[in-house]
Amino acid sequence: MTAKISAINSLKDISADDWNTCAKIDGVAFNPFTSHAFLLALEKSGSATAKTGWAAQHLVLEENDKIVGVAPCYLKSHSMGEYVFDHAWADAYARAGGHYYPKLQTSVPFTPATGPRLLANTAEHRAALAQGLIALCQQSKSSSSHITFAIKQEAEELGASGWLQRNDIQFHWHNQGYANFTDFLGALSSSKRKNIRKERQAVVDAGITFDLVTGSELKEEHWDHFYKFYMDTGSRKWGQPYLTRKFFSLINETMKNETLLVLAKRESKTIAGALNFIGGDTLFGRNWGCLENHPFLHFETCYYQAMDFAIARGLKTVEAGAQGEHKLARGYVPEKTYSLHHLAHPGLSRAVAEYLEHERAAIDENQQELSEHTPFKHEQD
Repeated sequence: MTAKISAINSLKDISADDWNTCAKIDGVAFNPFTSHAFLLALEKSGSATAKTGWAAQHLVLEENDKIVGVAPCYLKSHSMGEYVFDHAWADAYARAGGHYYPKLQTSVPFTPATGPRLLANTAEHRAALAQGLIALCQQSKSSSSHITFAIKQEAEELGASGWLQRNDIQFHWHNQGYANFTDFLGALSSSKRKNIRKERQAVVDAGITFDLVTGSELKEEHWDHFYKFYMDTGSRKWGQPYLTRKFFSLINETMKNETLLVLAKRESKTIAGALNFIGGDTLFGRNWGCLENHPFLHFETCYYQAMDFAIARGLKTVEAGAQGEHKLARGYVPEKTYSLHHLAHPGLSRAVAEYLEHERAAIDENQQELSEHTPFKHEQD
């Protein structure tokens, strides 16, 4: 058995078949964000490149001349577009006279969605990839290596081997075999059920209708509309949106069947939209924007329409992105997210390890408290 690991600086340097074969992990549902098509679209569109601070250093593990593992990895000169915030670590290291950047980031750029990061089908191969990340950290003179929004299996495996584990909370909706949205509402307490009905009716009363567009129905004109929304909201939220217009054209060419656009219309004018990606058992909500402000339009476009679609498709989960305790009242429950961190400097590593121990305890406590305030019926209702 001969194995070697290397880093490539473009998805074009590996075939889609080889990459996607590694991404098909036993027992893990298809994740659109780790597909060759999605990651290549980020690169070819100029969204995630060395120029934007995302220099590809994707790991490739070969055994007996066969590719058996890959990992989407980037050499980064900043911490933007990651959603697991380490600015305080960078500041502390700088005050101590160190240079936090460059660092290595194993993730999907601009995508706070849980999914496999060490794309290999055996624990042995995943461990080899993790060791490869540490070696690449040394070779590139990086301060650290980070694996963000990993699945629980990876967190357990890497945590046991010495990587520092960081947890956070997102809000996910789970389909309990509902026949339709009314069936879901029946699982809620009376007050929450009435509130959601009131919100949905307000959108109807505003004369707003929705088109759910996917597959061959997706056209460039749909992306023209959505890009206006994305730029308007993204400019206000981040200052400079991450994704270029070309990105949406590329996924329209290669990922039509894994893409869902929810478009809101009023008086024949498209006024808002939400971009979703369809996984094996999960609908992932990604970006949204609007040109008109209406009460509850965001909730309807991003949450309720997604839930309707998931029920119709038999999908188990809706992940609607980062943050947002307001999702709790709408049937989304707190779920733990995982990231792993290797810090090359022993002193910084010890300090961060101590901090993360306290942070994990606080996250556990917060998750428990939030779980006690879900809108679902209790025995006394």
